[in-house]
Amino acid sequence: MDNTDNNKRTGTRLADQVNYDPNNLLDALIEKLNLKNDAALSRALEVAPPVISKIRHRRLPVGASLLIRMHEVSDLSIKELRILMGDRRDKFRISDKQFKPKDAPAGSAGAELME
Repeated sequence: MDNTDNNKRTGTRLADQVNYDPNNLLDALIEKLNLKNDAALSRALEVAPPVISKIRHRRLPVGASLLIRMHEVSDLSIKELRILMGDRRDKFRISDKQFKPKDAPAGSAGAELME
């Protein structure tokens, strides 16, 4: 059994958590920024309107870059934003593979510099 199957059964993915509610986050931002609707929020966040719609319908997660943008425009901390959307995890686990440099193929400029 792979980790994906395990996550589906145990509900450890953020989108599967009972408390996860991206609508609460979006509504709080609209109120905090004194905006009228999702279209105005998309303009404030400088994202396309379908992005907000997909987040509302849980077809797209709130990514790190969007979370940072929300922080920049609202002055709410990342922790406050995460709490608003129901993400109460204490820590995030990032795969160590994301930090490993790609191996340069033999004969490439990067490989020559390493010699």
